Amino acid sequence: MTSAGGLVVAAWRGEHRPSDGSWERIAPWKSGLYAVLSFTGHAAVSAPHGVSDTDLTRWGVDGFGGAHDPRVMTRLAGEGGWVDVLDAVLVAAGTGEGGLVTRPDLAGHPRVAHAQELRDDVEVFGWPDRDDVVVTCGLSFGGLAVVSCEIAPDARGEGLGTRTASAARGLVPAGEPVIALVSPGNVASLRAALRAGFEPVGSVQLYCPK
Repeated sequence: MTSAGGLVVAAWRGEHRPSDGSWERIAPWKSGLYAVLSFTGHAAVSAPHGVSDTDLTRWGVDGFGGAHDPRVMTRLAGEGGWVDVLDAVLVAAGTGEGGLVTRPDLAGHPRVAHAQELRDDVEVFGWPDRDDVVVTCGLSFGGLAVVSCEIAPDARGEGLGTRTASAARGLVPAGEPVIALVSPGNVASLRAALRAGFEPVGSVQLYCPK
């Protein structure tokens, strides 16, 4: 069974699955947490053991957008389940340097709590001279580094987001893939990630069934 990380890295490197509307099954994200991934004309779905491939096809899963259909996500999560927002998956090469430092004093930030719910081995970083930026780096997608950044509202609009996203690449050794997940509607963050060198490869939506 192909891993989510393998699919994402392959797409980043230009090794795309056929854009024919097909889909494949991937392993659960982590215990009790599942995901739907979409690429150009292809999708990948993780689902509980009680959900068969036949069920997924019958519900409308395909690689042409059907995998993210709200009706599909609702059936996968079940009544009372949790469905995350749809995020763009962006990938860049790590640089191994960037100026961020560990900031355990920022560990109580809501951004950190959210990352810890969804990722493993989450660490907290920031700039050494300011408290209005928090950066997390944890493992997801089968072991790949995922970074997230949050800038305090009164510090936005002066390029700090782009500078921080660029520096976040430095949390990963040079040449290794690092992922950022950004809601498409969060245009400011999306632009910052793109300016920092992250490239879009697909989309992801997490869910926790009940």
